Amino acid sequence: MQFFGKSYIIVEMFSYLIQLLASFCAVVVVLTLHEFAHAYVAFRCGDPTPKWYGRLSINPLRHFDILGLVCFTLVGFGWAKPVPIDPSNFKKYRLGLGLTASAGIVMNYIMAFAFFPLALVIHNYMPDIVFLKDFLYRLTQLLYSYSLSFCVFNLLPLHPLDGFRLVDALTRRRGKFFCFLRDNGHWILLGLIAESFLCRMFVRFGVDIMQLFDILGWIMKGATKYVGFPILAVWGTVFGMPVQSLWELLIW
Repeated sequence: MQFFGKSYIIVEMFSYLIQLLASFCAVVVVLTLHEFAHAYVAFRCGDPTPKWYGRLSINPLRHFDILGLVCFTLVGFGWAKPVPIDPSNFKKYRLGLGLTASAGIVMNYIMAFAFFPLALVIHNYMPDIVFLKDFLYRLTQLLYSYSLSFCVFNLLPLHPLDGFRLVDALTRRRGKFFCFLRDNGHWILLGLIAESFLCRMFVRFGVDIMQLFDILGWIMKGATKYVGFPILAVWGTVFGMPVQSLWELLIW
């Protein structure tokens, strides 16, 4: 009995380490490509600022914000360093601002669409090699879910997220509410992340009612379900699986 107890602990430990490693690797890919998309589109729209600051790169170290990386790895919500841009360099000011703001969101949605079938293929067809299949499945699963959640997360109209940049690009009015979001958006964002983290901790320790108060969790769960529906529908048709089965399989 003691032997089996130790074996169970070792397996659980390896499983947890695999989860952490897969989560970290997924965050690295998702954040890096998101920020690279911003830099590339801004550069193509006529602004050389991202290139001057070394952000026209797929080197993850050029894009990471440490606090945002830790939050994303542990909580599932986070951010990278915003790509510096000078909108006055854009050939068409509002068009360039709008395209640059939406570039990361579009990139994340494309990534979610691309990684979804990889997770299905690994789950259904890859030989069950010890820990390797588990790692690759979790990695592709997290690449899909993180890409989609980061896409939705960045649509929130809170500075410095892309949603605020889109509001800035699409509206000419700069009223009190706009200024409030610009000046306090990052504090609201940190508050929502902290509140979500605390709710999840309580739920983990058996206080299930705290799920009802996870504001960001509810927003993200509902939004990703509906925003991700076209992806599930397309690949469900290709693999001959109903959307509900795919949802239960990959989005726990």
